[in-house]
Amino acid sequence: MLHHGSIRTPDIHRAMAFYQRLGFTVEERFTTGMTLACWMLGWGARLELIQVPDPAPPADAFADEHYTGYYHLSFDLTDQVDSLPHWLTQQHQAFAAGAEDARDQLRVLLEPRQQMIGDRLYEVTFIADADGLPLEFLRRLGPVGPAASPERPGEGLG
Repeated sequence: MLHHGSIRTPDIHRAMAFYQRLGFTVEERFTTGMTLACWMLGWGARLELIQVPDPAPPADAFADEHYTGYYHLSFDLTDQVDSLPHWLTQQHQAFAAGAEDARDQLRVLLEPRQQMIGDRLYEVTFIADADGLPLEFLRRLGPVGPAASPERPGEGLG
C-alpha cells in the first residue's frame, strides 16, 4: 500500500488551501530540514506537501509529450460521486467562492470525457493543482461487453 505522494511547492499555504477546497484535511504539520511540510488526507489518499525555498519553475508534465518522470496523481471517485461532470461543476463553485484572486480559480486541463481503459469504461477529467501539477479524477462506469465497439463504447455496458 502506498503511504503517501509527496509534492514540493513554492507556497505551502496556498497549496494547503487548494487541497482543502478539494476536500482534503490536514493530518499533521511538521518540518523537514529547515522547511515546512504537512500531510493531508482526502479521497482515499495521503499527500505530503513540502515548501521549497527559491524553487525552479515546474515542468509542464501534462502538455509536454516528451516529459518523463512524475505525470499525475489519480483519484478514483467511483464510490463517492454519481457524475464526474456534476462533481467538477461543484468544484468550480467551491473554488470560485474561496478564491482571493484569479490564481485561486480551478483550472481544468481536460474536461470530463469517457475513456476506455482495458475492458472498462471510465469518466475522466484532469485539473491543475495550485502549482500547475496535473491531478486526474476518474469514475468507473463498468465493464464493456461484446456488443460494444470503438465507435459506440457505451453499448454493451454490464
